Amino acid sequence: MSKSHTAAIILAAGKGTRMKSGLHKVLHPIGGLPMVSHLLHKLDGLSPERRIVVVGSLREQVEAALPGLEFVTQAEQLGTGHAVMVCRDALKDFTGDVIVLFGDVPFTPLDVMQEMMAARASSANPGIVVLGFEPADPARYGRLVRGADGTLERIVEYKDATEEERAITLCNSGMMVIDGKELFGWLDKLSNANAAGEYYLTDLVAAARGDGRNVAVVVADEADVLGINDRNDLAAAEAAFQARKRREMMTNGVTLVAPETVFFSHDTVIEPDVTVEPNVVFGPGVTVATGAVIHAFSHLEGATVAADAVIGPFARLRPAARIGKGAKIGNFVEVKKADIEPGAKVNHLSYIGDATVGAKANIGAGTITCNYDGYFKYRTEIGAGAFIGSNTALVAPVKVGDGAIVGAGSVITKTVEADALALTRASQNQIEGYAARFRKKSEARKAEKKGK
Repeated sequence: MSKSHTAAIILAAGKGTRMKSGLHKVLHPIGGLPMVSHLLHKLDGLSPERRIVVVGSLREQVEAALPGLEFVTQAEQLGTGHAVMVCRDALKDFTGDVIVLFGDVPFTPLDVMQEMMAARASSANPGIVVLGFEPADPARYGRLVRGADGTLERIVEYKDATEEERAITLCNSGMMVIDGKELFGWLDKLSNANAAGEYYLTDLVAAARGDGRNVAVVVADEADVLGINDRNDLAAAEAAFQARKRREMMTNGVTLVAPETVFFSHDTVIEPDVTVEPNVVFGPGVTVATGAVIHAFSHLEGATVAADAVIGPFARLRPAARIGKGAKIGNFVEVKKADIEPGAKVNHLSYIGDATVGAKANIGAGTITCNYDGYFKYRTEIGAGAFIGSNTALVAPVKVGDGAIVGAGSVITKTVEADALALTRASQNQIEGYAARFRKKSEARKAEKKGK
């Protein structure tokens, strides 16, 4: 994909004090992905020539999380206009369009960005394109005051607006596209003569109009410009993400029995004709193929589930769990870094980790693979068609051959050959009449104590 002659500036220098967190605000996850990465993934579709992130507090966290981007430091947070000013050296020879976005506004769609770029490239040649929206409750937002021709005349903060201006429902999102040839000249005209002593990006509108350039407006949905300032906003953003993901899944042919109880990661892939029952959580890195059923209260992360497999209820698939076609992982079973081959069954109350379970093998209840000695992980190999009896401990590294049978209650530490029976059960001793004598003696002692 060829790069466009566009620079993107992502503002992420704010301290995010309202999050009350040691983690930078833009790195808080939504659907398992940092919020700023949601924005960057959409921005990829625009193919900007430059992507600059303005950082300040906790900059080292942001730089570590976003390798390959350019970073500019805003040492003092002196307003949104100042945040763009600090990019002067980085963009001193750049003459393309500059789109300014916010790292804590993660859901701005690609098509909205493209609409803004198209407006900048139109025959009207606006110096700036401002992104507006019409919120359900506009009270706290700056208003976009447009002229009769639809171009933007000014942006008025709510506290400074007249009653007539407050009646305007079109509000400012803060995002804009600017003619890069004029950007820093207009920034030089900004003043910080205000109560906060800050330089505001919104004042660029007056600077552009003062040079005889018109300013265009593109209107987005309120959900597209949802900003995140505290944990309440973060929860609202997560809810919005999950609602979209659920609709997307059902539109694509996935059955969600109780959609509002199912939670997805940003990268969850589920093919058509999969059924997902209530209270299922998909962590990052999960793929589920056609015909699979995920029963209620299961948790999947980093797992691959093949066609027609059945998972749960109350199953946990951990990273590198690979469940084969038609395999069954039942209730209270945990699988980690294991290959469960086609048709195999691990029906209940088992832990299978660092293992291979062969095709059509049957793992009895209570079976565990003892794969960790406190220092190293070891692998267990169970052959095709093998039968592992209930309450078996397989002490890795160990191998059970094809078709072998392991008796219930065994502790297996050595190779079991194909088609062999392995049994490590201790001998059973029996003392005739002991139980009756024990009860009689115990009742006598009980009566004696009561008499005292």
